[in-house]
Amino acid sequence: MGIRSFLAFSLPAPIREVAEPVLRDLSGASRDVKWVRPQNVHITLVFLGSVDEAVIPPVTSAAAGVCSAFAPFRLSVNGVGFFPNPRRPRVIWLGLDGDVERMGRFRDALQEALAPFGVEPEKRPFQPHLTLGRFRKGGFLDDRLARAMERHARVTSPECTLSEFVLFKSDLRPTGAVYTALARFPLQGP
Repeated sequence: MGIRSFLAFSLPAPIREVAEPVLRDLSGASRDVKWVRPQNVHITLVFLGSVDEAVIPPVTSAAAGVCSAFAPFRLSVNGVGFFPNPRRPRVIWLGLDGDVERMGRFRDALQEALAPFGVEPEKRPFQPHLTLGRFRKGGFLDDRLARAMERHARVTSPECTLSEFVLFKSDLRPTGAVYTALARFPLQGP
């Protein structure tokens, strides 16, 4: 039996304090979206999927090695949007600004280090974001949600430092996913 897991950054308090009210407002505007619980919002870099328990120690070691080569990241919230676009929305997100390009290199280094463990590299360009919700099948962008999105189009947060990376276990339950930190990695690079 595998462990469903992913590598991500937890949100610093100043970013969480901006994200939670936006999420609350947007979630009141549409039932066509499955909203992320506020405590589950994070910055995912690599989704590992179902990993055999025996592979967790070498995955942890590989992630720690990459983290030792990267300095902490500076990021802030900047706006809201949709993937892939407002005409065919599937995901609602909060955007991130700051050390985005360097974080993309970090993600690429993680994927390369984790490839021997069967982790498939992401083919899409790196776009760090906070997923707030996913449209249900047949869901669409109605006027009420569009107005709520407009209210938050220019939302920003203070710039924050992300200095700890986390390997999370994800347990899917009827009430929603429960995330448990399996390992924490300090970013210690120059």
